Amino acid sequence: MAAHRFLHLARHGDAVDDGDLSPDGREQATLLGRRLSRLPVAAVHHGPLPRAAQTAAIVAAHLPGVPVHAAPEAGDYVPPVPDPAALPEPYARFLAGVTPDEYAHGAELAAAAIARHAHPDGPPHELIITHSFTVAWFVRHALSAPDARWIGLNAANTGLTTILYRPDRPPALVAFNDLSHLPQRLRWTGFPPGTAPPV
Repeated sequence: MAAHRFLHLARHGDAVDDGDLSPDGREQATLLGRRLSRLPVAAVHHGPLPRAAQTAAIVAAHLPGVPVHAAPEAGDYVPPVPDPAALPEPYARFLAGVTPDEYAHGAELAAAAIARHAHPDGPPHELIITHSFTVAWFVRHALSAPDARWIGLNAANTGLTTILYRPDRPPALVAFNDLSHLPQRLRWTGFPPGTAPPV
């Protein structure tokens, strides 16, 4: 049977002013860890910022013996936007403060993320604790969508996205932003009213 690999991606838990996890964020991470404890996860990778590292540590407590690795390519950066001026006005306004150097650095990290993780080689299950933009970049890549199409794909705190990689086939998006491990009060934390789907 052909080898296949499930790459699980999750946005970090809710954080206080983009710093440490909030109490809600720690609870979200605990519930994500319990959910993933049923899977034979071989490694946990996480971005370098505290909110990602803390989420990974809490999740890993439910995965005994699984190594945890900091990974710069799982960090918080702006993936490529080939022509920012051509974006719809709300997105252009949102990204207006991004400098050319930040775009260049983000493009390097985004390419490194795909090169390192988006392939069928390796253990059957790995987890990346990252940020919303990075989750969206992997989904965009899996769907062969235009580079800028990561914009508008919103990942909630500890929402679970799974992509299946197999030899000689395109990637398959198995799940995007699955929140079934969270009670309603912990879903879509930090998003403004009207952003989250109705219950």
